[in-house]
Amino acid sequence: MERKDFLRSLGAGAAFALTFPCLNGCSTDSEDLEQFPEPNGVDFTVDLTSTDAAPLANNGGFILVKSSPSLGYTDIVVARNLEGNLIAASQICSHQQTEEVRFISEDGGVFRCSTHGSRFDQDGTPLNSVTSNPLKVFNTELNGTTLRVFE
Repeated sequence: MERKDFLRSLGAGAAFALTFPCLNGCSTDSEDLEQFPEPNGVDFTVDLTSTDAAPLANNGGFILVKSSPSLGYTDIVVARNLEGNLIAASQICSHQQTEEVRFISEDGGVFRCSTHGSRFDQDGTPLNSVTSNPLKVFNTELNGTTLRVFE
């Protein structure tokens, strides 16, 4: 039986269910489709005196945090930028949703994905032509030695 006959025998609904994933795989960068859910409900704190947060004592330092919002785990990079401010963004790159975003000290401090070289300003704005999709950035609030990261 040929593919066309096979799909016809399954009906339109089944044919759509079988072909839709293939069509998604053929998208272009300008049509990036999310593979991971958009972070939702992020609200956690970091004790800046803890051993895990030690890299945040220095400008340019960062840590990786796995928070657990209501829809599953969310990977976040928390950094102290070169001016000494604490900032946070998704580790999931807006280009092809790989979890490789880190903070680097180049060009005044940017978020960079090592997978394909996407670079983002500290407000999430793309800085090169790898993607036109912004990086998800979170709010931060410092209260003594406790950093709150939230949406």
